[in-house]
Amino acid sequence: MKSSVRQTIIVGGVAGGMSAATRLRRLDPDASIIVLEKSAFVSYANCGLPYYIGGIISNRDDLLLQTPESLHARFALDVRVRNEVTSLDRDRKVVKVRDLMLNHEYELNYDQLILSPGAQPVIPPIPGVDRALTLRTVEDVTRIVDAVEAQPRHAVVIGGGFIGLETAENLRHRGIETTIIEALDQVLAPLDPEMAISVAHEVRKHGVHLHLGVAVAAIHDKQVELADGRLIDADLVILAIGVRPDIGLAKLAGLEIGPRGGISTNSNNQSSDSSIYAIGDAAEKIDALDGEASLVPLANIANRQGRVVADHIMGRKVRAVSVIGTAIVKVFDLTVATTGWNEKRLKQADRKYLAIHSHPGSHTGYYPGAKTMALKILIDPISHSILGAQGIGREGVDKRIDVIATAIRGGLLAEELADLELAYAPPFGSAKDPINMLGYMAENIVSGLTETVQWDEIDHRVAGGATLVDVRSTEEFVRGHIPNAVNISVDELRGRLSEIPRKDVVLYCQVGQRAHTATLFLREHGFKAVNLDGGYQTWVHSPAAHATR
Repeated sequence: MKSSVRQTIIVGGVAGGMSAATRLRRLDPDASIIVLEKSAFVSYANCGLPYYIGGIISNRDDLLLQTPESLHARFALDVRVRNEVTSLDRDRKVVKVRDLMLNHEYELNYDQLILSPGAQPVIPPIPGVDRALTLRTVEDVTRIVDAVEAQPRHAVVIGGGFIGLETAENLRHRGIETTIIEALDQVLAPLDPEMAISVAHEVRKHGVHLHLGVAVAAIHDKQVELADGRLIDADLVILAIGVRPDIGLAKLAGLEIGPRGGISTNSNNQSSDSSIYAIGDAAEKIDALDGEASLVPLANIANRQGRVVADHIMGRKVRAVSVIGTAIVKVFDLTVATTGWNEKRLKQADRKYLAIHSHPGSHTGYYPGAKTMALKILIDPISHSILGAQGIGREGVDKRIDVIATAIRGGLLAEELADLELAYAPPFGSAKDPINMLGYMAENIVSGLTETVQWDEIDHRVAGGATLVDVRSTEEFVRGHIPNAVNISVDELRGRLSEIPRKDVVLYCQVGQRAHTATLFLREHGFKAVNLDGGYQTWVHSPAAHATR
């Protein structure tokens, strides 16, 4: 006879599943809550796994946040590890479970079922791929650490995304000669090309070999073979080319799978069966910018969804939350962060946008220790809404991207960034914070006060007859400049106007500030002048500059 007490079964733990379980217990002290996890670990810091490889986190137990015993003691949760749900009967509201330790099957009834199985590593069909190790679970990292402790001389990481770069850094930290193979022509696909180049430079600077724009053809016993025929020594191979939603159980149950390959859900995270919820990496999300389905495998989103589902089960009012995809990664001494869309995605969607680059200091320049960062913001030219941002630097990037992510969530317009009252003291920022400066720059452009061009437009402009003027000092010009540029310092501009043709003029300086002044001056004197967005500092890190070398 079925109990009158509500029974909720949660398939999968970690961020989403355990957030749902603990929130549900706080709201309902009497509910029967069973968590079924096929691995041996139900609550751990999977984002910390690469740092255990490198020895930065020296004790594996530090990654284990909770155990079945601690969760039972505090929350009276029935947590069953090494128990895999193999099928579910939606009509009977029953799941079939295999106990992997005792090797027997049993059934459980549910009133509500929460699917939180996460994602699976993408395994390409290449010869020898079974020799490669993946990094997703505690079991995975244990195997990798065991392999590292066998002191391999050469390691190859396949994939130059977030996990690939973190893994490569930590292998290098252990003194292993490490190579990254990336099929794309850049690392970190969420970055635009002119931002990604400095990350590649940082990787190489720290002794990691980097092969871009080439795929892996095969994995041999002690080598990795590239598609161009090159052989790379590899005693250890790590596969980190991405993840896909784990939807095996959902498909078997006939639940609707969305256009991006994840479990389709509504704003309450209910699947096509209203008594079954899906959260975390396995579930599709709604993108905040276009309202379309999206896959964003991030722990904070999974945690949020777990709470939403528990609240909805208990009849509490919930807010539908779309995603903007804010992420950050440490790459040796660099911090790299993104939020929202990048240029590539905007172009694919045929969506109009304006790009703004800046290169501010992490704090005011007169206080010692300021570090230069690169910030990029993308805005809608009509509505002035913020579409995305990227940041790279050695200090202060995280808080700037977090402010922009908050601005996107709050619906601020780009020029309203200038109005934000941000904490300031010389060791921490500037009186006009880099975020404020992005707002001022946006206001200048969207108001029509000035006009900018991008790094990838220079060659076309010059070929079309534009005059390229470098308004930096002679010393700066000699140290490096854009081909075909003439050097007229901004301080000499008033006396040398006759040297500049009155047709198209493109001006640039180091980061765009002096050229902004020069552009306004020339426009006031009847010139058709534009400013190179982000200046020489943006161009020199772009594919355009690398093509000239």
